[in-house]
Amino acid sequence: MVWLGLLAIVLLLLLLRQSLVLVLAVATAYVHVFVANSKIEFLIQDFWFTVDREVLLSVPLFMLAGNVMSRGSIARRLINFMSAFTSPIPGGLAVACVLSCAAFAAINGSSIVTMLAVGTIMYPALVARGYSQSFSIGAIASAGTLGIIIPPSIPLILYGIMTEENIAHLFVAGIGPGLLLMTMFAVYSFWVNRHIERTPFSMATAGQATYGGIFAILLPFIMIGGIYTGWFSPTEAGAVSLAYALLIEFFVHEDEHAKPAPAGAALGQRVRHYLATREMNLRTLIDVILETTKLLATLLPLLCIAGSLNTILDHSGVPKQMVASLSEAITSPTLMMLGMNILLLIVGCLMDVGSAILILAPLLKPLAVAIGVDPVHFGIIMISNLEIGYLTPPVGLNLIVAMAAFKVAFGTIVKSVVPFITIMLFWLVIVIVYPALSLGLLGR
Repeated sequence: MVWLGLLAIVLLLLLLRQSLVLVLAVATAYVHVFVANSKIEFLIQDFWFTVDREVLLSVPLFMLAGNVMSRGSIARRLINFMSAFTSPIPGGLAVACVLSCAAFAAINGSSIVTMLAVGTIMYPALVARGYSQSFSIGAIASAGTLGIIIPPSIPLILYGIMTEENIAHLFVAGIGPGLLLMTMFAVYSFWVNRHIERTPFSMATAGQATYGGIFAILLPFIMIGGIYTGWFSPTEAGAVSLAYALLIEFFVHEDEHAKPAPAGAALGQRVRHYLATREMNLRTLIDVILETTKLLATLLPLLCIAGSLNTILDHSGVPKQMVASLSEAITSPTLMMLGMNILLLIVGCLMDVGSAILILAPLLKPLAVAIGVDPVHFGIIMISNLEIGYLTPPVGLNLIVAMAAFKVAFGTIVKSVVPFITIMLFWLVIVIVYPALSLGLLGR
């Protein structure tokens, strides 16, 4: 009867169209009082224990760094660099779009930020060069999902927090699958657009793009190299990314529309002119901080509630009971893995990635370990499934954001991503069947 009461309350709140935060908060409080016979004040205590983790600092740092780079010129300079070298290839601009998304994903960790930063520049350029609107939208929305599998990835950080797995290991495990998906997208873009007129390679243009984008080009190598070699932890990587972005945008990158300093200007006037003509200023930074704070205001309450619920479930032994029951009911590891993947694909259609990880990761990880799946490999499998959810209606975040950003009908966007979803499903099978793709760099 207790669990029926919980189900009734949750269904009632959903029918009343209450927010997911409120539904989870009420459900967690109910479990505390009526299932665990605990006191409601322990709910607040669990909230604090959930957020009182050093690694959680990396989430706002990466989010803020990504927003700084998208409002500055790092994203644009990365795109210019990629385009300069892919121009002689059939479908070169489309390939540059995919490569730019991969590079930008390696320095910000967010799918939405990656899609908007690259897409706002690439979408009009692709359409103007003769690429179909359907392909252009599909490529941008789909390549944006590289932001949640290529390290550093905010969803991988959340998975690590909720399952207590080593986040640096998860980052390294995401490199192989991320590069494979990038390659598959690039090959498809090349093949579909092989008839588009190519632009001859220009050494002068390539040199100019390299010179102008050298600091932007170095950042992905600094981030992945630093994490892989152990120079800095995932939390420190977030700080490095933000500090680097601020340094480059505030003091190095110049606004291309800026006028030169007046001839014969005094030193103080020249210094003020120099700072005023950089890509980032204090007013823009304040706007970026406010935008990032709003995003965090939706994520952190969910994290607190999910952490409290997971604590109660763990103490009550529910995950262990579920593992035992399902292990008895499904004896085939293949069927168990198939069932978990189908569940994750369905959940990806209905929930945002962060919420799905916070709720399901602690429950599904024991099942995966019970059938012999490495917990780090399962983390990549889970994120890969949910990554496809960014492109599937009705709650595909990339679809919704693309509709608003590029002023295209929702149905048009859904049709445009179908070929890319097909590619991703094939890629998902490869990730599941070949664990070495994820674990090879870890020596497992």
